[in-house]
Amino acid sequence: MSRLNENSLTLAEEIIKRYPRPKSALIPLLHLAQEQDGYVSDDAMRHIAELVGVTPAEVLGTCSFYEMFKRHPVGTYMINVCTNISCQLNGAEDLLEAAEDLLGVRAGGTTEDGMFTLEDVECIAACTEAPALQVNYRYEHRIDRQGLEALIEDLRAGKRTDIPPHGTLALVRQHLDPTRAAGIESPEQAGTPVWFARRQPAKEGA
Repeated sequence: MSRLNENSLTLAEEIIKRYPRPKSALIPLLHLAQEQDGYVSDDAMRHIAELVGVTPAEVLGTCSFYEMFKRHPVGTYMINVCTNISCQLNGAEDLLEAAEDLLGVRAGGTTEDGMFTLEDVECIAACTEAPALQVNYRYEHRIDRQGLEALIEDLRAGKRTDIPPHGTLALVRQHLDPTRAAGIESPEQAGTPVWFARRQPAKEGA
């Protein structure tokens, strides 16, 4: 387990400055921690708590609410096989069984080399493309055992450069010039919103 490293800390400080209140950066900072280690460690959550001025319990409460945040080490590639109704009717159970056979682990397990974690998941909103799965939340549509086998081989060979290691949200990171930041005033400093003022009854004599 580790705290945010020097590079991550620099990014964290940049991200925090985009928000009117430090704790508003909590979710982006959790993603940053997961990108660093592949999962969100306890030490990283404690470090984030220090940075945004909340308790570690508050950070854990947010982290544990969202399924995408993993609080234990997972594989470099997380394969999520959807087995909800549309996918199930189109062979998802067979696809999951094929994944278990090809990887040598049951759903919820990680391969011995640490490369793959397999999960049986709820709907991933690709019902018209069933059966579907995700690799690190990147979609693979209408896939069968043959396609899955080719996918796993390509991942092992490093051919799928469009799929970064688990925890990486995007291949390009935006750096925002502080002079171009918008909406960073605290609610107390911002005053009454224009839309709210328009809805107030006019004062007598105005």
